[in-house]
Formats: sequence, structure tokens, C-alpha cells
Amino acid sequence: MPNRISSFPPIIDKDSQILILGSIPGVKSLEKQQYYGHPQNKFWKIIFELFNEKFTEDYSERINMLKKHHIALWDVIDSCERKGSLDSEIKNEEANQIPELLEEYQNIKAVFSNGGKSYRNLQKILGKDFRLPIHLLPSTSPLHTISFERKFENWKKILEYI
Repeated sequence: MPNRISSFPPIIDKDSQILILGSIPGVKSLEKQQYYGHPQNKFWKIIFELFNEKFTEDYSERINMLKKHHIALWDVIDSCERKGSLDSEIKNEEANQIPELLEEYQNIKAVFSNGGKSYRNLQKILGKDFRLPIHLLPSTSPLHTISFERKFENWKKILEYI
């Protein structure tokens, strides 16, 4: 039986305007205790490029950059059982309190799902006619094999809300 894993606390503040939701951290992210900690995950590269910021490996600088650009980060799953890092291996999941978070942080204008699992779970949590726009973005995971350029083009949608 796989071990139960848990998500990280949200990265959010009163100035956040968009919320990006993943599913739940993978093995490397859990080891590092960092969102998108796998070196081949393109999340950080995409975000830094979106805002023409100089890329850094320093996690605290990454978080500061998110806050500077009014981006909040969390996961749709609070805890689950999973062997490895694949979303398809997730079992016995429990949802994060997304509606409560959005109620508390009223400045959020749109929610973006990093991949299909996040999007499907979010629709179950919020419903299809939620008051905020919900967008599906291609996963930044190295397992999602569309090109960086195609991922980046899709992720530009974020800029419409900042």
C-alpha cells in the first residue's frame, strides 16, 4: 500500500489575482518541499518567461516573483495515496478547501489548472458554472510531452488577468 502524501500550504496573499492549481506534489517536490521541484518540470521556466524575469533556482526568490506578479499557487488535492509521481496512480484522495480559499481571497479573478487531473478535480469541487473563470492549461510535467513552445503559448492566457 502506498504511503499517504499531503499537499503544501497555499502560496497566496491579499494581492493575489490568479490562482494556479496543480494536482498534488510529485516525489521530487515532496523531497525538496517545493512546488514544482522536479528539475525537468517547466512550471518555473514558463512563469519566469511570461513575466520577462531572470530565471533563478532559489526557491524563496521564485516565491517572491510569484507574489510580485499577484500569482497564488496551491493544489486541488490535500492528501492521497500514490506510488511514484503519476496522477493516474492517485488513490483515496481528499480535496483541498478551494471554495473557502476563494471566499477568503476575493481579489482572485481567475483560476488556472496545471493539467487535466487538476482541472477535473476542480470542476468536481467548484462545479462547471462557478463564479470565476476556470482555465485548463497543459501540464508543465515532463511527462506531458507537447513542446515547451506550445505549453508557453497556452500559459500566456494568464497575462489576461494580471
